[in-house]
Amino acid sequence: MLTRQQAVALEKASSGEFESLSQAAAARRDAHWGRTLTYSRKVFVPLTTMCRDDCGYCTFVQKPGTPGARIMTPDEVMAVVREGERLGCKEVLFSLGEKPERRYPEAREALARLGHRSMTDYLVEMCDRVLRESELLPHVNAGTLEDNEIARLKPVSVSMGMMLENVSRRLLQRGQAHFACPDKVPVQRLRTLERAGRHGVPFTTGILIGIGETWAERVDSLLAINDLHRRYGHVQEVIIQNFRAKPGTAMAGHPEPSLDDMVRTLVLARLLLDPEISLQAPPNLEARFAAYLDAGINDWGGISPVTVDHINPERAWPQIDALRRSTERCGYGLAERLAVYPRYLRRPERFLSAPLASRLAGIARTDGLALAQCV
Repeated sequence: MLTRQQAVALEKASSGEFESLSQAAAARRDAHWGRTLTYSRKVFVPLTTMCRDDCGYCTFVQKPGTPGARIMTPDEVMAVVREGERLGCKEVLFSLGEKPERRYPEAREALARLGHRSMTDYLVEMCDRVLRESELLPHVNAGTLEDNEIARLKPVSVSMGMMLENVSRRLLQRGQAHFACPDKVPVQRLRTLERAGRHGVPFTTGILIGIGETWAERVDSLLAINDLHRRYGHVQEVIIQNFRAKPGTAMAGHPEPSLDDMVRTLVLARLLLDPEISLQAPPNLEARFAAYLDAGINDWGGISPVTVDHINPERAWPQIDALRRSTERCGYGLAERLAVYPRYLRRPERFLSAPLASRLAGIARTDGLALAQCV
């Protein structure tokens, strides 16, 4: 694996040097993951669009008083889940704004009508209902979490996630991407990652590139993730996500990272991270996403036949058939995985509650991928 000095130098590697590094990244992927890329067939449930943070690039979040500000009802959630079940989905990705009840009385009132005092309380109830009333498995992306929240969510979710985004405190300054975002303080997000490790939660994290960070800050963010994984073994995948400018946001005019920048960052991640960590890049945020394969990715992430990408609604998911063809043209197969990676199924006593381990055993192949393949 790269040293920090080598990783920082990769930014300015010559074309010849980078070609060698790219080949090394692809070889490392092939050695550990083989020549099959994976994806998770999911439905996306935006449990609430309200959030106490004001990220400069976000259109998902809606303030009370705007038409899109809401908390989904249980019936609305289960309608999405049942449609996903009908179309062969295995995962329910719960994504929600962070702790809106701490900022907005409207959020507290909406939760009270649902019989709850916090979004975590409501999230636990809905994960439990998904498990009781469907065959789908919840994956929770609820942002920063306390110890007791992770402990309550683990029995009702097979995995959790939270993008680290970046460890730079500079991005919290006025005019930067994370100004006025209490939940984007790096130490708070790192604490959540560590708590998930202590609780043995299979965890998804990653970095968002192009939001004003330096290359060295990307390196340090990936190193922080890798250090926590070495201690706890719980980081199942790292997402490298490219910033996309959106009208109406503070960063609407901010330049987007180029394809070359994205590819270099993927090579960096593959050579810097423990090879057992899955490396993922979203195919709907780049038209020439097939270029990611040469950079060492092994996973396309969650893709839905039912719901849009609510974080990037203007970017449609590729059809699975088209994704398979693009992957095959590069010499790789495509397979469907579950919301938890195979190696965690081999250690259920550490990473899964007994009921979830039992359910997973019934829907997983011997290699840990989905028994019923939709490719």
